Amino acid sequence: MLHHITYLFFKLNIIQPSESTIVFWMDIKDVPKLEYALKHGNYNTRKLAAEALAHAGQCSSVPVLLKAMNDKVQNVSIAALNTLEALGCNDDLVVTITRKRFNWVKEVRDRAAKQEANKDKKHNIYRWERASKKSFEIVKERLKRPIR
Repeated sequence: MLHHITYLFFKLNIIQPSESTIVFWMDIKDVPKLEYALKHGNYNTRKLAAEALAHAGQCSSVPVLLKAMNDKVQNVSIAALNTLEALGCNDDLVVTITRKRFNWVKEVRDRAAKQEANKDKKHNIYRWERASKKSFEIVKERLKRPIR
């Protein structure tokens, strides 16, 4: 009964479900509540709901998980990808998951390479060599010359 009240308060956006509530929903395989938590919860709730959907094991959750795969929070995305792999409903899904994982790895490597390349780079623009300072000096010198 308490979990039903928690779900009602969650739908009214008053509270977030606890981990024990999500585990209860997972045990009774209440997939609609877990999908709602994956769509509308905070980042921790979304992560727990994605992991719980892996144990509930229904292919009807694939569209919600595909949407969660592109979540802004990387932990939620990884949990959704792991759940999609665990469900493994069709071959196109595996290709999409693999592509997403390789894109992440590439982004992480590119970011690390860019940071490593710029680590020892010295910037040659000093305060006294800026273009605005040079142009000001040129104008000052021209004003010192007599007008012909």
